Amino acid sequence: MLEVKLHDIGEGMTEGEVIHYLVKVGDSVMTDQPLVEVQTDKMVAELTSPCSGIVKEIRIEVGQTVQVGTSLLYIEIDEAARADRKSHVETKQSAEKKAIPSIKLGEKSPHMPFKRVLAAPYTRKIARDNNINIEDVKASDSSGRITEDDVFRFLQGKQADTEPNKDSRLTEVSQEIPNEIPFRGIRKKIAEKMTKSLFTIPHVTHFDEVNMTNLFKMREQLKADGESVSVSAFLIKALVISLKDFPIFNAELDEENNRILLKKNYHIGIATNTESGLIVPVIHDVDKKSIKEINQDVKELTAKAIAGKLRPFEMQNSTFTVSNVGPLGSTGATPIINYPETALIAFHKTKKQPIVNEQDEIVIGHIMTLSMAFDHRVADGGTAIAFTNRFASLIEQPHKLMMEMI
Repeated sequence: MLEVKLHDIGEGMTEGEVIHYLVKVGDSVMTDQPLVEVQTDKMVAELTSPCSGIVKEIRIEVGQTVQVGTSLLYIEIDEAARADRKSHVETKQSAEKKAIPSIKLGEKSPHMPFKRVLAAPYTRKIARDNNINIEDVKASDSSGRITEDDVFRFLQGKQADTEPNKDSRLTEVSQEIPNEIPFRGIRKKIAEKMTKSLFTIPHVTHFDEVNMTNLFKMREQLKADGESVSVSAFLIKALVISLKDFPIFNAELDEENNRILLKKNYHIGIATNTESGLIVPVIHDVDKKSIKEINQDVKELTAKAIAGKLRPFEMQNSTFTVSNVGPLGSTGATPIINYPETALIAFHKTKKQPIVNEQDEIVIGHIMTLSMAFDHRVADGGTAIAFTNRFASLIEQPHKLMMEMI
């Protein structure tokens, strides 16, 4: 009998919440088949079977939070499979590669009785709450990812290729909204971390404006030359240069030892809005990367966060966090610091508005607002203002930003 335990999915993890079992007692399982979904403080992860066999006992109930090392379930090992694995590992792997035909997304294979469905945990929950086998739901997205709308359509006896009209769809959704939402998983972890941050750190928020006009012109020139780079990549690069000039904001307060730790690495967290909640993937060693490389990292990590495919190390060790909420329509906010960091900066909507240029002429400019929350135990308002002034100068005069990278 083999114990399947909650193991350390990521650095520093101590506990996890069991949110859904993908198997039940009596099921036959194969090696690497997903068994259970576990919520950590940063992600939803699937624990897979270490062997082939039969599920004999499930020890921990859904909704329970347990420590790393706790036994979740027991599997009776398939002895024949274990003996074969020990004596013919390489042969077996080679044979499987030849024997398993290519499988299109959504198809089942005789060698793979379980089906991997692309869907967010909340989408899976909607399906479970309505007694729907999510494998039966057809995805409307070309990527094969099942959405909440796909599940609601299935509830009405319709599939993705039969799109209901807007009014009826709104009615369907309103009928299916529950009158209560379980407070657990990522939502609960976010609440715990935000509460700790707000009640531990004396927050101060500094607001400022940045003239984006020249940066936008430079981006248009790059586009004309076949180079498409997001505004975020420029903002992040300018931030790291500014953090090197003001290292107090790339720091962590160690109260126990009465010291402020100035971090030598520049790992930038990117606050990302997903179906499951706020996720913060991390771009590591930003100071060593070009704007083009940063742009690629932002795209890849954001896509992974939305799809729920981030690996643990891609969400660890951030030293400063950025929240780009401008595309959502935000004009201002008082953000909460990503504890135990010292500061967080939020970029808000960029608006066209009249400005006075250096020749005292009234022209139309692109003005972005930002809000910077910082730990008043570690830094003061004057330092925060100097920091954002340095950042703004790099963005407003992009040639200075280029010079800093030479």
